[in-house]
Amino acid sequence: MNLRNVFGLNLQRLRRERRLSQEQLANLAGCARAYLSGAEAGRRNATLDMIEALARVLEVKPADLLKDPAGRETR
Repeated sequence: MNLRNVFGLNLQRLRRERRLSQEQLANLAGCARAYLSGAEAGRRNATLDMIEALARVLEVKPADLLKDPAGRETR
């Protein structure tokens, strides 16, 4: 699994755990809902600034968004 997909899966899981819609999370993080949708689907590259903003809103460490949930190595 590549890092974009890992990021997207983690982002979606954490957003849902916090019961936030894509629209709500996008507003809180300062990005467009379409950008967030693309990031969750693994179609968009997130900048370091955006990873930091999303992690802050989701109340996790930025590294938590990049960890493979299955413990597999990312490529």
